[in-house]
Amino acid sequence: MDRLRVALVAHDEKKPDLVAWVEQHRQHFKGFELFATGTTGLRVTERCPELPVKRLKSGPLGGDQQIGAMIAERTLDALIFFVDPLSPHPHDVDVKALTRLAIVYDIPFALNRATAEMMLAELCLARRAVD
Repeated sequence: MDRLRVALVAHDEKKPDLVAWVEQHRQHFKGFELFATGTTGLRVTERCPELPVKRLKSGPLGGDQQIGAMIAERTLDALIFFVDPLSPHPHDVDVKALTRLAIVYDIPFALNRATAEMMLAELCLARRAVD
């Protein structure tokens, strides 16, 4: 089976949480093809240099749309997006469009650590079942 393709995105205030979570699960992420928006991808690769992360543009500069296009083209298997619901986001329209695409194309989509934990466990099980 091809490697599962997972996108990692985080709002600014949630980037440290996402990076720490990826670091905690780095062994599992070695089995995935990872994509991330600009700064999130940079921070993940700084903490986990052994993980090959394809960095896309920064979210506000088109990275959200790049991930949305991957979803629409069915070249992305799951999306993990640590959202900060307490801060305003100037590119909120882009985030809503990304959310809409994840729902329309029915891909696994985690918005917080608790859901990401469950999703990661299931993705790992699915990967083992076909390996």
